Amino acid sequence: MKKLLISAAAAAIMTGAAYAQTEFYVVQDTSTKKCTIVDKKPTTTTTVVVGDGKAFKTRTEAESGMKTIKVCAN
Repeated sequence: MKKLLISAAAAAIMTGAAYAQTEFYVVQDTSTKKCTIVDKKPTTTTTVVVGDGKAFKTRTEAESGMKTIKVCAN
């Protein structure tokens, strides 16, 4: 019974990780002022999220969003 519970818990954890949503952010390098798209929110001070800090559900949405962000238009 104990093995069954451990197996069930492990399966639940793996399933949850598979359903984790990826988010995309438009970020700007503070030294070069170049914008790029990343799939993790930046944790350094040299890269900042632009466009009101909005997370996009797909890379395509992020690419479209980057075109409308004023600091990335240059």
